[in-house]
Amino acid sequence: MDWTKLPLSRATVDRAAHRRTDARTLAAAWSDGRTRVLLLQEGRLAVVRDDDGVRLDLRAAGDLRGLAPDRTPDGVLRLFLGEDDTAAYVALVLPDRAWGGPGTVDIEGVPTSTDDLVGRLTWATLRDVGHALDDRDAGLAATAVGLAAWHERHPRCPQCGSRTEPNLSGWTRRCVEDGSEHYPRTDPAVIMAVLDADDRLLLGHAPHWPERRFSTLAGYVEPGESLESAVRREVAEEVGVVVGEVAYRGSQPWPFPASLMLAFVAHATTTELRLDDEEITDARWFTRAELVAAVEAGEVLLPMRTSVARVLIEEWLGHRVAGE
Repeated sequence: MDWTKLPLSRATVDRAAHRRTDARTLAAAWSDGRTRVLLLQEGRLAVVRDDDGVRLDLRAAGDLRGLAPDRTPDGVLRLFLGEDDTAAYVALVLPDRAWGGPGTVDIEGVPTSTDDLVGRLTWATLRDVGHALDDRDAGLAATAVGLAAWHERHPRCPQCGSRTEPNLSGWTRRCVEDGSEHYPRTDPAVIMAVLDADDRLLLGHAPHWPERRFSTLAGYVEPGESLESAVRREVAEEVGVVVGEVAYRGSQPWPFPASLMLAFVAHATTTELRLDDEEITDARWFTRAELVAAVEAGEVLLPMRTSVARVLIEEWLGHRVAGE
């Protein structure tokens, strides 16, 4: 297992952070015929599905004239994602509701309603397609989804409550009243394959998951807590198992809305299960043969392939499991 190639940790585009401070960056990118635009709405990505698989439906800025910086109606968020040797990349986050009414066009006949644009595109969530995108698209998509989620949840200044507006090419928000600058935050979360002395894997079911879905345990890191301590605390709280040795494996962003998943293998020193019944309503120890049989029989549904949990499970199994 290549832990540098987790589904959402792959990226090839230079974020070019030095360009964010230039107020002309977004406008310059839009006027460059090489720039490619990623489209987002309600957390969904515009994609192309064909015989070659799935990829982002990246559009030339010139094909989106009605959404140019000097003409964009209120409600559209523009984010500079970076650049590579061939292009600059910008994300357009379209509002949840169309502006101007269905069928509205500008003087050149270019649609100025998201209804006109949205209806022509194919949309998918990052959860569903992240693993299937190539390295470039996976990195662009994870960045855009994470930034868009942060902007949506931070319209007000945490210091004075006034309105904030995007700044630094979409990488900060500035308070219109006191001028304070606010940066995106990432919440560290641990996720762990818990193994016992017989090399069995512990999987749990959360009440809000689909029926029969089982996954590795996970939880947020608390203030003043190390990652290893968070692993031990979460396992003890959720299933009553004591963990000894903890080994780090890798990480990937999980922008739903703002997590960084830090993966571990945790070795249990006890096996008796005492569930908390709030976060975990069922938990089971599996041998490899038992888990494969349960999956094949439809008794257990594994986590989505985009997740770190799936990677941890398949690394323990020693092979991939069919299906998404």
